[in-house]
Amino acid sequence: MTQQQYQSCIEACNDCAAACDHCAASCLQEQDVASLAHCIATDIDCAQVCRVCVGLMQRGSKLASSLCEACADICDACADECEQHTHEHCKDCAIACRRCASECRSMSGMAQSQVRPATIPSPH
Repeated sequence: MTQQQYQSCIEACNDCAAACDHCAASCLQEQDVASLAHCIATDIDCAQVCRVCVGLMQRGSKLASSLCEACADICDACADECEQHTHEHCKDCAIACRRCASECRSMSGMAQSQVRPATIPSPH
C-alpha cells in the first residue's frame, strides 16, 4: 500500500493522538486527579501507539498492518476508559479513539489482502 492509501488512517491516528494528549492534560486539571489516573495513563499509551503507527504508515513499513491491529485494540480500550467519565474531553477522546480503531482495522484488512503470506520452506 502507498502512503496515499493509508491517508485516512494516518489522519485518524493523528487526530486520536491529539485527542488523547488533550484528554490527559485536561484530566490533570480536574479536581479528583487520582480517580482519573488510569484514564491519563491509557491516554498517554494510546497517543504513543498512534504516533508509531503514523510513522510506520508514512514509511510504507510492512509492519504497519500488524501494529495497526494492536492500535485498534488499544484505541478501543482507551475509549472504554474515557466513556466511564462525564468530562467533555473524555467524551471527545472516546469518539476519536473509536474512529481511529475503525480506520486501523480497515487499513489492516486492506493491507493484509494485498500481502501474500510468507511461505516457510519445508526441511529436506
